[in-house]
Amino acid sequence: MILAPLLALLYFQFPDESASSLRDVTASDTLVEDGRYLASIGNCFSCHTKDDGPSFGGGVAFHVAGRSGRLPYGVIYSTNISPDAKTGIGAWTVGEFARAMRHGISADGDHLYPVFPYTSFIKVFDQDIAAIFAYLMSLEPVEYKPPENELPFPLNIRLNLVFWKWLFAENQVYQPDSDRTEEWNRGAYLIQGLGHCGACHSPRTFFLAEQSSLAFSGGTHFDEVEKGKIRLWSAVNLTSANSGLGFWSKTETAKYLKTGHNAKAGSFGPMNKVIVNSTQYLTESDADAMAEFLNSLPAITRNADQTISEEEQALGLSVYQEHCEECHLQSGRGAFLKAPPVAASAVVQAPEPWSLVNVILYGARVPTAAPVPFGAWEDMPAYMEKLNDPEVAALSNYLRTAWGNKGSSITVRDVAEQR
Repeated sequence: MILAPLLALLYFQFPDESASSLRDVTASDTLVEDGRYLASIGNCFSCHTKDDGPSFGGGVAFHVAGRSGRLPYGVIYSTNISPDAKTGIGAWTVGEFARAMRHGISADGDHLYPVFPYTSFIKVFDQDIAAIFAYLMSLEPVEYKPPENELPFPLNIRLNLVFWKWLFAENQVYQPDSDRTEEWNRGAYLIQGLGHCGACHSPRTFFLAEQSSLAFSGGTHFDEVEKGKIRLWSAVNLTSANSGLGFWSKTETAKYLKTGHNAKAGSFGPMNKVIVNSTQYLTESDADAMAEFLNSLPAITRNADQTISEEEQALGLSVYQEHCEECHLQSGRGAFLKAPPVAASAVVQAPEPWSLVNVILYGARVPTAAPVPFGAWEDMPAYMEKLNDPEVAALSNYLRTAWGNKGSSITVRDVAEQR
């Protein structure tokens, strides 16, 4: 029992990244362009570029909480990954970069917190890591040192991460499934690896590890609801459950990845950055491959089938008819080019209700980034000032029980804490 952690310490401190493809990399124009594309799939820009900050200079704040946490208990700031030699990764070798990507260890030997998703990036092939490194080295250096992390004891002791990795981190590059098609394998590689979709769309344990048995069935995380205001968000169920993508076609899934909308849903909140800075740049074939994989995920249903009182149903229906029905229609199917459906909506039925409450309180903004046209749906206004907490709770519970929808109950207190 004592030997295993010691071996783990040695392994995670000194993983072998000496493969020839990761030693001597010639940064050709083709390799750099490949890296640019792969870095976009990995959404490196969003996580390493703070608002109004220099590109890839780091400093984006990630607010961390456990499975049941309602308030952040710490902040981790993303690192500078520009080629600046002093504050970025300009002095790193491609092998050191690969070690960070796959094992969460920086060039100076520091263990990185898994808010950087090396538990997903472990799957990335050598040639793709080399391409990303070549692209990052081609960028303009940015001399900027992000703030120090704000973590309480004992979370601020990085040595703890050795044991966390020993318990929870994988250690295998993606292995193609010979029983699946080439397209499916490409989608699985991108979703599970560079795309790291499970980081947001999977629930986590008390120790903040992804629950592999419930992978892609929905998760929670902290992000802004408005400038400087941090609240919980829920990421939807991506499996083929009826409360997830069960009613989505492959074409609809691919379209959502490329544009942020389809006939079933529209992007808002934290997902907008994923669309604008990452998935809109997917090639058609890669979007199709990712859709092929996502639509093949076995259904995992985590929704509670609640029953609401007649009084709450009457209040929820009344609020819906006054404020929502014009756009989302009596049927809940949504009006063409105006509002997405709320019937059979993955957002409405998410295992945790936070994104639904947030969109009611704070509204929704359609992602915009030329040259891709995203404007299938209109922006949704905020109802923060129009509806009180009991009305928002009643409306939310009505939406989560009407038209065959299923979702756990939302209390007035839940709404108050999100407000």
